[in-house]
Amino acid sequence: MLQVKHLLNKSILVLFMGIIMATTLSAQNDETNFKRDFFEQVEPIKLVDPLAFALGASNPGEPYIYHYTDIIKYSGHSCPAVSGGYKMSQIALKELYGDDMPVRGQIKVSMRGAPDDKVNGPISQVISFITGAAGNTGFKGMKGKFSRYNLLTYENENPSEKGITAEATFERMDTGAKVNVAYKASVVPTDPEMGKLTPLLVSGKASKEQITKFGDLWQERVRIVLLETPEEAFKVDVLK
Repeated sequence: MLQVKHLLNKSILVLFMGIIMATTLSAQNDETNFKRDFFEQVEPIKLVDPLAFALGASNPGEPYIYHYTDIIKYSGHSCPAVSGGYKMSQIALKELYGDDMPVRGQIKVSMRGAPDDKVNGPISQVISFITGAAGNTGFKGMKGKFSRYNLLTYENENPSEKGITAEATFERMDTGAKVNVAYKASVVPTDPEMGKLTPLLVSGKASKEQITKFGDLWQERVRIVLLETPEEAFKVDVLK
């Protein structure tokens, strides 16, 4: 009996040491291990931020480079709304700046509808993170410069049309150039099996295999948004 107890205690000790070693090795990696290879294939977004130079965080003209994986970490997940916000920002910046480097903190954004309309909340957070345009919690600047305060606003009484997931107008503060981008997530193909798996997932009754399958199908929609973007998913209008 004593020998069995000794062996049991030894097994627990070995298991405990194994957990410590695995945790230590993971911590030493210092990199987030994402599950999807396609995340790394998404075109990054580059902007310069004059405030970063002014406060000593970066050299003049050195861009901030936003990868889609940065947005995942900021949002805590990857979905058609998060990827849609990333793509909306990318499309708008290319339209407004062309071959020039976009300037973070010098872009106003107006979202159609209230913050809690549809998925305006998570999409506007992604747009804010990329462009620097903030709401009433934004940095108020230094003696009239570098303010991000209220550069992100919501048209509470002017919601987007039915069928539009999110819509925003982006404006360059130096030139006044504006572009409106409307996102329609419903045109992104959805595997019918998702409809069967969703109730199981939200009820907590899904098996490990079903959860994995749901995640695969979910991220396939994200991949399409970012890498095989349907033409009708984003409507772009240059405003006068």
